[in-house]
Amino acid sequence: MSVGHLDPAKTQARAQARRLRAGCDPALGETLSRHVLERAIVPRHAVVAGFWPLAGEINVLPLLHALAERGHALALPETTERGNPLIFRAWKPRTKLVPGRFGTQHPTGGVVLPDFILVPLLAFDAHGNRLGYGGGYYDRTLAELPEAFRLGCAFAAQEVLSVPVEAN
Repeated sequence: MSVGHLDPAKTQARAQARRLRAGCDPALGETLSRHVLERAIVPRHAVVAGFWPLAGEINVLPLLHALAERGHALALPETTERGNPLIFRAWKPRTKLVPGRFGTQHPTGGVVLPDFILVPLLAFDAHGNRLGYGGGYYDRTLAELPEAFRLGCAFAAQEVLSVPVEAN
């Protein structure tokens, strides 16, 4: 367990974020897809890492399908043992997934390094701080891939005034 998982402020913020997200329509992924395709510049040969949405998360699958149609190589994360970063495996739409840790699913394709990462957010603030589920997987992964572009994916209702952050 990470220190952030035990932090009472983060625990309370996670509970609040889940309540905020509960009333959101996961189908808004279509809107997210349109916004990203219209506004974000995804380099032509970029390997794009998405995520298979868990219950309540915004559905990024329409975006991933659209990026595949544009010729992008795609990947989905595999949640590894605690304390390790995620690994990204090559994925194509309609490819069978296998069950992973914490209710996740991932492909069995080869390991790839993404250039563009869609990051699931439990909560976020206007300062670019994000709150995840507490395992630290994306924190470790993003630290190991500093050159990769990151795009947080969430409902507008998940924006909070301030995400609790730890001093560095």
